[in-house]
Amino acid sequence: MARYQVILAYDGAGFNGSQRQANSRTVQGELEGALHHIGWTGSSVLMAGRTDSGVHADGQVAAFDFDKWSHPAEKLLQALNAKLPADLAVRKIKPVHAEFHPRFDAVSRSYRYKLFCEPMRNPLREKFAWRLLSGLDTAALNKTAEALLGTHDFAAFGSPTSEKGTTTRTVTRSEWKRKPNGEWQFQVRADAFLYRMVRRLVFVQVAAAQGRCSVKDVQLALRGQGKLPAGLAPAHGLSLIEVEYGSQK
Repeated sequence: MARYQVILAYDGAGFNGSQRQANSRTVQGELEGALHHIGWTGSSVLMAGRTDSGVHADGQVAAFDFDKWSHPAEKLLQALNAKLPADLAVRKIKPVHAEFHPRFDAVSRSYRYKLFCEPMRNPLREKFAWRLLSGLDTAALNKTAEALLGTHDFAAFGSPTSEKGTTTRTVTRSEWKRKPNGEWQFQVRADAFLYRMVRRLVFVQVAAAQGRCSVKDVQLALRGQGKLPAGLAPAHGLSLIEVEYGSQK
């Protein structure tokens, strides 16, 4: 029995999230369907985590056991991509040890969020980025991003991924970059994320950069105090870009 790790890329617009659901089109469901087409007899692939409906990925990780594949891993990649739809692809594949689990073995996950400020609609840019009508205070944006670094209780920014799960997370990267085309990109890495945490982080930082709350409000929220504006950044600006593992992958 061989276990394979695959890196997936997908346009989340056509999926009701990554996790398999009854009567809904999902990334996991499409991947399992493609595997069945080439002789896989398993019941479920393992996923590194779930992404919301509309969220994209360039580095989602999945794993599965395939005891009937006798060809090189590269041939498996080609066979899968031949059966997968246009909005989902396997970018990389490799054999891994039999106990590898893409979720529980992960040491960090990284996301990127894109937005831009423009008063007029721009359908091509808006497919993968949040369009804001007004500008942002760069200093406030950078200060709020810095405040998120470290280990905090992020209860004000998301909900646990399990019924009795903790809301404490450690953020090791949190920064904004301005691209030459005027696009803002938020890069964030943590040991794990709460449900909808990244979209909430982006929304609050934008609110601070537009004067609707302050950096102090964000700092208080991380200590379980105060109140922040309600809302989430749209899903279509968000992409899962990498899941990192330790020495054994």
